[in-house]
Amino acid sequence: MTTASINARTEHAPQPAAPALRESRSRWWLLVLLFAGMLIGYAHRGAFSVAAPFMAQDLNLSKASTGILLSAFFWVYSFTQIPAGWLVDRFGVKHAYSLGFIFWSATSTLAGFANGFASLLGLRVAMGAGQGILFPATSRAVANWFNERERGAVTGVYLTGVRFGLALISWLGALFLARYDWRLFFVVTGLVPLLWAFFWVRFLNRWETPAVPSGPASPPAKQALSFSSSLGLLKLRTVLGIFLGFFAYDYAWYVFVTWLPGYLTERGFTKREMGLYSAFSYLIMSAIIVGSGLLSDRLVKRGRPEITVRKIFIVVGLAIGCLVVPAGVVADKMTAMWLLTISLSGIGIAAPNTWTLTQAVCEQRIVGTVAGIQNFGGNLGGIIAPALTGLIAQATGSFALALGLSGAVTLLGIVAYWVLVGDRVTTGAGAHGMAAPNALATG
Repeated sequence: MTTASINARTEHAPQPAAPALRESRSRWWLLVLLFAGMLIGYAHRGAFSVAAPFMAQDLNLSKASTGILLSAFFWVYSFTQIPAGWLVDRFGVKHAYSLGFIFWSATSTLAGFANGFASLLGLRVAMGAGQGILFPATSRAVANWFNERERGAVTGVYLTGVRFGLALISWLGALFLARYDWRLFFVVTGLVPLLWAFFWVRFLNRWETPAVPSGPASPPAKQALSFSSSLGLLKLRTVLGIFLGFFAYDYAWYVFVTWLPGYLTERGFTKREMGLYSAFSYLIMSAIIVGSGLLSDRLVKRGRPEITVRKIFIVVGLAIGCLVVPAGVVADKMTAMWLLTISLSGIGIAAPNTWTLTQAVCEQRIVGTVAGIQNFGGNLGGIIAPALTGLIAQATGSFALALGLSGAVTLLGIVAYWVLVGDRVTTGAGAHGMAAPNALATG
């Protein structure tokens, strides 16, 4: 096989005591922390949506203004993914994640003291910047401290934190806001989760060792790419495939997240039916995400090539996801609902393997950086999909064409993952410290 390599100026970074934790049962406590971090992150994202009606009333916010505030999170979040991934690889998982967590929790807390649109807008943008660390740090932690044969299940578990976080804040938030003020809601939900940072730092103090001094005998694993060289990784075929493939994955996912209720309403479902069927679809998807991770891990344990296994699960999952196309044109609404559920389940099959594939093809010290590139691509899809879907639905009077476009984008994702992703991405120190991202070395 071939190995894509980039020669670049490197800097020393904190190193995981990987073999020790990988062999210890304590790694499962790390999984608990990763799950909890993901849950808290998405609970903080969803808190604004839950409180929005109360805030709009008190602060005289229009629906248009509320919509801008809801989208503002992604404006900076998307573009912090690559810098955040570089910070994780440069300074270590423990410090980068904990500082990002504290920063975004603080912005969530300060939302309780906002006095108008401008202050809320600034805080939403700041929260997006802080949460840029979430996926790159989590992906690097899995690469550092879990064996390749268990990455799929681990990724499936922490990804369920996304769904549980949104569900939990919707449920508890409604109960809290029925009795208390929205300002207190932000203060409580912002400050209480800070306990997570204490346990995170305390746990990793034992397992992530400090940086070592530089020297001619320093091994490559002790180094991290410069930021400019990190950007150069996008020129590599495999990294470009990951970027484009995850753009397609998240495009399809955000069509569901933002427009499933509206589509079901258009098809004639009542509000109660819409809520019931939507919840059912997401519960099925959550179970499939974990099952997909376990099954792909089992195949890797049996000796199947990990990169091939992960790619097959992604391609099969995205192919099933294309059933969103007939869901937009069938006449019977229940047939459409089942097609949508199966399509969403396909996205679930792909979900854990999109992240474990990145860990499998990348040298450990650049996993955070490439995970940031991956999530940058995904969030570009997340920015485009809701707006474009709405524009097409409004212009045509139907969601059929918009769902057809989602299927077409998903097909492009299949091509990107299957054709472009394959070479392992490694780094090496060049004689002059210059980036050479297109270099190939036989391995």
